[in-house]
This record gives sequence, structure tokens and C-alpha cells, in this order.
Amino acid sequence: MCSSAGEWTSTRSAKNYPGVGGVKVRFDSRDLTLTALFAALYVVINIVQSFSIGNPTIYGPIQLRVADFMIALTALFGWPTAAGVTLGCFITNGYFFIGAPDVVLGPTANLIAACLVMVLRKHRLLACISGALPIGLIVGGYLWLFFPFPPPEALSVLPAWAAMIVSITVSSVIAVGLLGYLVLSILSRSRIIEPLKSRGLRVLKNGG
Repeated sequence: MCSSAGEWTSTRSAKNYPGVGGVKVRFDSRDLTLTALFAALYVVINIVQSFSIGNPTIYGPIQLRVADFMIALTALFGWPTAAGVTLGCFITNGYFFIGAPDVVLGPTANLIAACLVMVLRKHRLLACISGALPIGLIVGGYLWLFFPFPPPEALSVLPAWAAMIVSITVSSVIAVGLLGYLVLSILSRSRIIEPLKSRGLRVLKNGG
């Protein structure tokens, strides 16, 4: 449902409009196209980063995925972004397969993070920082099983699993909380978002 051309209705009641943060789950061909675009961008950015910098930044204990900045864009574009970063993570983790938990739990972490950003979108910085936490907890919670070597000296006082959670959380805060917030703020500027909306791009109310 649209309140005006190119804008999703921001529902006031989740009872009347079921969905995360009052945003009804509804896809049409335009939303599917946007989902595919975000998924493709997520995969491409990770592959480029992997081959230009190295796999440890994508799959290792210091997992600073630049592509995770797109999770923050859920505050602006809603479900197509959430679905895109989830599907993109599934493809990325399947491409460089390190284990079934990574293929299943990695995308799950992205989906939860995106939903959290969507719920808290009225408070953008809080939303972006909060969106980093599920990734740190979930991914860090299993990744230490694949990389059990000693953590950096600063985290050596912690158990391996705790050190991994801290490491992934810090990396996610940088990618989602800082870089994501910056990109979200830039895209939300009127001179950028209004021309896109006039061409049919739908954005969440309170997200732009």
C-alpha cells in the first residue's frame, strides 16, 4: 500500500498491518528486482574484497565484510534490502564453503540484523549499531569452531569463543554501524532520494 507515489505506508499498528516494525511483507516485481540487485551487490563486493585483500577479511576471525553496510539500508528500503543481504550472504558463504553452520547461520544473522534495523529505523544511529550485534553474537558464536587459533593479544584473556564474538562484533560495528550509517545518511539526502522516488523507488516512511 502506498500513501503517495513511490513511498511505502508506514503502519501505525502492527495489529492492522502485520510485519516487522509495522512494515507489511509485500513483494511485487519491482521489489524482487531490488532484492536481486542487493543480493548481487553483496556477493560481488565480497568476492572483490576476498580476492583483493584476502579471505580472512570475509571468512576469518577478523571478518570485516564491507558489503554488510547494506544491512543499514534496510532503514530506507525495507524488505527488499533485508531479503537481498540474506540471500547474498547465503550465496557468498556457500561460494567459499567452510561449513554448514556458516551457510545457515550467517544469512540468519543478516536477516535478524536487517529486521532490527527496520524496527529501530526512527533512530538511525542506534539502529545501525544495534544491527551489528546479532552478527557478532551469532557468527562469532560459531566461527571460533573453524578458527580455533589464539585470538589477538588484546583478547587473549578471554576464551576463544568470547574473543571471536568480540572480534566479529567490533568488525560489524565498523561495517554496519559506521559505514552503513554513513551511506544511509548520504542516500537519504533529498537531492539523491527524491529523484529516485519520482521514478518509482519506494522507501519506508521515517526512513527517508
